[in-house]
Amino acid sequence: MKTTGNTILVTGGGSGIGRALAQRWHALGNRVIVAGRRRAALEETIGARDNMAALELDMDDPAAIRAFAGRLLAEHPDLNVLVNNAGIMRDEDVTTARDLGDADATITTNLLGPIRLIDALVDHLRGRPDAAIVNTTSGLAFVPLKRAPTYSATKAALHSYTVALRRQLAGQVEVIELVPPAVQTELTPGQSTREGYLPLEAFADEVIALFGIVPTPPEICVKAVQFLRAAEAEGRFDQALAALDTL
Repeated sequence: MKTTGNTILVTGGGSGIGRALAQRWHALGNRVIVAGRRRAALEETIGARDNMAALELDMDDPAAIRAFAGRLLAEHPDLNVLVNNAGIMRDEDVTTARDLGDADATITTNLLGPIRLIDALVDHLRGRPDAAIVNTTSGLAFVPLKRAPTYSATKAALHSYTVALRRQLAGQVEVIELVPPAVQTELTPGQSTREGYLPLEAFADEVIALFGIVPTPPEICVKAVQFLRAAEAEGRFDQALAALDTL
């Protein structure tokens, strides 16, 4: 993936990882469009920066995604990079029957949302030079967190989808997986100050450095996530699983 001269869409760009990466890509000389539900948060991401734009997007609504894609391409026909970063995480007690609203919402936002947005934009991206799709998964795609089973499952599914997508789009669109560890963001209440989590700024700096490698690695894995990413291959899966129980 080129590091500069792109037109990049970042979903979930109003906070956390999406905001930090959008601002860094902009600083490198890219035009960046941030998308999300909250207009005010998107405007905070942009601040006084030129060459950034905000578009509201509801990733839970298939019709809204189609309408968004039409507006996006009409306003930004040079779009060549899609970054699927929007996501939610909910703790769940699955030991007894429950309201499945949180599980349904997590699957819709974290898995169906990216699939639908890719589908809405793939024909355009296939016709653009230097096109790329970046899907944000998680270290929990490889070792699940006991208290967030549906979140972990959606990230595992998106990892698998990304691998298959990369094979199908080979030679047409570069497909990259971003695999964050536990990062200090507001993904869950209190997470932005939680001890032991990777500070957001340090994470974003390391990610941008990895995107600068030529050729771009198919998986962007900062050092802090390797404990989870390589756990099964290195025979440490049960150890990693137990370690996550303390979070």
